[in-house]
Amino acid sequence: MTRITGFLYSHFFRTPPYPKGNFSGKITIVTGSNVGLGKEATRHYARMGASRLILAVRRVDKGREASDDIVRTTGHKNTEVWELDMSDYSSVKSFVNRAGAELERIDIFIANAGVVRSEYYEVNRHEEGIAVNLVATTLLIANMMPKMCDTATRFNTRPTFTITGSAAYDHTTFSQSSAPDGQILTALSDRETCKKYWSQQYPISKLIQLLTVRAIADHHPASEFPVTINIVNPGLCWSTLTCDVTGWGFWFFGLLVARSTEVASRTLVHAGSSGMETHGKYLNNCMIEEPSPLVTDAACKEERERIVAEILKEIKFIQPGVSRNSPICLSGNIRERGFIPSAHI
Repeated sequence: MTRITGFLYSHFFRTPPYPKGNFSGKITIVTGSNVGLGKEATRHYARMGASRLILAVRRVDKGREASDDIVRTTGHKNTEVWELDMSDYSSVKSFVNRAGAELERIDIFIANAGVVRSEYYEVNRHEEGIAVNLVATTLLIANMMPKMCDTATRFNTRPTFTITGSAAYDHTTFSQSSAPDGQILTALSDRETCKKYWSQQYPISKLIQLLTVRAIADHHPASEFPVTINIVNPGLCWSTLTCDVTGWGFWFFGLLVARSTEVASRTLVHAGSSGMETHGKYLNNCMIEEPSPLVTDAACKEERERIVAEILKEIKFIQPGVSRNSPICLSGNIRERGFIPSAHI
C-alpha cells in the first residue's frame, strides 16, 4: 500500500474506537488542551473519571474557558488550568517545578502542544517549530521523568508519557542531517535553509520527535524502565494547529478527509492509556505501526544518533544539571560527540 493510499484508507475506513475505562485515582496532564485535540482528549479523561485533570496551556484565560466547557459537558469537578508556554523554556521549568511540588503522582502525560507555521519565526535561537516541537518537548520529557518514575515506584503502576506526532514525519528528505557534528540543529534553524525547504520544516520536527522516542526506548527498554514513552499519529483533523497554514488546496483536502477533533483525540487517549508494549513505539489508528525506512533503516542510524545527541546537549545547555536528575539523559550510548564524556551523560 502506497503512502497516499494508506492515508486515505486510514481516514475513510478506520475509525478510532470510542474510549472506555475508569481513571479514578489517576492524575492526568494534557498540554495544548484549551482547544482541538488536547481539549477533546481532556474531555474524554474527565468523562472517564480521572481524579485530577491539569489543562496545561499558554493562555490561562483560554484554558479556563475550555475547563468550564469540559466541566459543563462531563460534570467533572477536579479540573485545573496551569500555565505552560512551550516557546518559553523558563515556563517549561516552572511548570515542572509546580507539578513536582503540588502533585502527589502523575499517571498520564499527553504532550500535545505543538506549532506549525506558514513562515519563519525565531524563538530561543531556533526556528519556532524546532524550539517548540523538539527542544521544549524533550526538555519536558527529561524533567517529568523523575516524578513519573517516582509515581511508578510509590504506587506500583506504570505511567505513560505520550507525544502527539504526525504521519508527516515521512514527508521529508531531512537533508540537514548531513551537517557536521554539532551543527544539525543550527542548520534546521538557519533562516535561508528553512525558506528553501520550508514545506519540510514541520515534517522534520515530527521525524526527530519519533527518532528521540525510539532512541530513549532503545537505551531504556520497557523491561528496565518504569514509564512508557510513546508517540501517536492522530491523523489529519480540524485543529487550530493548522490555523496558520494557508491555501485552498489544503482547505479542500481537509474538508474531504479530515477527522473531527473528537474522533482524532481518541488516538491520544488510547496512547496515553496504553501499556509497556507501546514503549518507544509509533501508534497509528490505535495500533502499533512500524515506521518507514526513514526511521528504521540501519544505514541512517548514525545520523539519527547524532541529532538526538544534539538535542540532549541543547537541553543540558538550557538547564545545567538536568542530566543528574533525569534518567533519559543518563545513557552511555547516545554520546554528545566531543562535548561530554559518555560516562557523565
